[in-house]
Amino acid sequence: MQSTSHLLFRSTLSRMALHPPQNSKMIFAPANDKTNSQADQYKKGSLEKEQLGPCPFKQFHEWFSYAQSHNVHQPETVCLSTASLPSGRVSARMVYLKELDESGFVIYSNFGTSKKSKDLEGNKWASLTFWWRELERQVRVEGMAELMNSEESQIYFDTRIRGSRIGAWASKQSQVLEGRDELEGWVKDIEKKFDGKEQIPVPQFWGGLRIKPELVEFWQGRDSRLHDRFQYTKKEEGMEGDSGKWVIDRLSP
Repeated sequence: MQSTSHLLFRSTLSRMALHPPQNSKMIFAPANDKTNSQADQYKKGSLEKEQLGPCPFKQFHEWFSYAQSHNVHQPETVCLSTASLPSGRVSARMVYLKELDESGFVIYSNFGTSKKSKDLEGNKWASLTFWWRELERQVRVEGMAELMNSEESQIYFDTRIRGSRIGAWASKQSQVLEGRDELEGWVKDIEKKFDGKEQIPVPQFWGGLRIKPELVEFWQGRDSRLHDRFQYTKKEEGMEGDSGKWVIDRLSP
């Protein structure tokens, strides 16, 4: 019978064969376990077309509500990606989804000095990616972006704590700072401006961005990376076929 130490030695050799030393790489084929031998497999669910409704907004709301009730950490966290033209350079950042209706997905941010605002000036296309690790699910959204007006943005702005409203006024988002003291000086100036005032107007350069999707993909992780993927594509006017405004296709993983 083989000794325990001999079995461990063979196991170590096997892992080394899977991931031989890559001296030129800082990271190579990482995994979550301590042995770093194999990537995790997704086994928590499956997805069939029959489980999907005809409207991607309602389907997203169903998945989002499920994520909220099943201990997904901050399911509203989403990666917003934009691209500048003519270079085509893409930039991405994590933001929070704040609203959803049958017009689109809404996030709020600075649109005066930020990188995203410069991208959107010349290219209205944007994408959102949600990743819910606890459920092994993701949702991708691609569509045209439009800025919401001040009246719409004020409704959400009023729900923020006072410090966040002051911060929205004070920050010159994405501009180079000489140091933290410079930022804190801007905050003090805005605090003086609104001293004693509970009602603070939304800044003209800050507000909501609505992504009006042309495509929404629902992704459920599966074993061996053979994931279930379904894509809703907005139908063109006059297009015949399935009823409703969206066509649903299964995609290869």
